[in-house]
Amino acid sequence: MAKSKSIPMRMCIACREMKPKKEMIRVVRTQDGEITVDPTGKASGRGAYVCGKEECMQKVTSRKLLNKAFSTDVATDVYADVKGGEKHE
Repeated sequence: MAKSKSIPMRMCIACREMKPKKEMIRVVRTQDGEITVDPTGKASGRGAYVCGKEECMQKVTSRKLLNKAFSTDVATDVYADVKGGEKHE
């Protein structure tokens, strides 16, 4: 019998739902302290995930959830990049 491959799951910082990693937008803080959107999902550093739902994008921006996730001020252009990197289900 073939062994099924497990799908990595991550939690959205806005809606707190677990979803497959490939459906999420990853924002990463590198060791240098730089915060960027990680389109590959493989950059080293602390990551935070946002699903592609419109209401989650609004919540991340309005409540500044990336600031809370990384415990630092996040530039507004990073929030704009997250909204620009929307993934639709």
